[in-house]
Amino acid sequence: MKYVSMGAMGLALALAVPVANAQPKEDWKALLEKRTFKSGGAELPYRLLKPAGYDPKKSYPLVVFLHGAGERGSDNEAQIRHGVREFASAKHRKQYPCFLIAPQCPAKRGWAGSEPERLVLELIPALQKEFSIDAKRIYVTGLSMGGYGTWNLIGRRPELFAAAVPICGGGNEKMAEKMAKVPIWAFHGDKDTAVPVDRSRKMIAAIEKAGGKPKYTEYKGVGHDSWTRAYGDAKMFAWMFAQKKE
Repeated sequence: MKYVSMGAMGLALALAVPVANAQPKEDWKALLEKRTFKSGGAELPYRLLKPAGYDPKKSYPLVVFLHGAGERGSDNEAQIRHGVREFASAKHRKQYPCFLIAPQCPAKRGWAGSEPERLVLELIPALQKEFSIDAKRIYVTGLSMGGYGTWNLIGRRPELFAAAVPICGGGNEKMAEKMAKVPIWAFHGDKDTAVPVDRSRKMIAAIEKAGGKPKYTEYKGVGHDSWTRAYGDAKMFAWMFAQKKE
């Protein structure tokens, strides 16, 4: 058996040759443009995902994504830590082309009934003027604190949203009658110690009592991190993007 020495130069050239089947990984975060919305002396940092191959002659859905308490701040980065990556995946961008906004709530603030919530509601029509957004297909979803924000938004503006997906959150049961006509699919883990599962159960029960027909998925043995399974559910995506206001 003979051994052939490549030498330093030969080895360097061999290592420099790219593997034929290697594919560069897509930088999904780079797909989300960093922006700031200003109104009434206040500012709201947010990320914007545009539809793949955006055509202004067509109209596209808009997804409003509300993050949890751990992602508050002003870096315009932390709020896309959970959930957003699923919407930005090549598969979902091809299957469900849409606009997505992920605003960032300031530290020590919340979504429900706050100035950041006001800015989110003002940002939506501002984007409708800038881009071709289907007013009949505006969706809102959020996790934990964002789940609370999701419930509150459809209570305040039920006519605006075609569907809502609140995850491990809770809301005001007295607003159930206003929410009853909005298609809702809520998710929660039954072992959640951060936001008790009873918060979602009570909201679902209140909406059903008000005549609504919400969907509800409760994960057995799952703690606060129920968003991983919810946003990883292909059926959830199919359901949400199928909803359209009459």
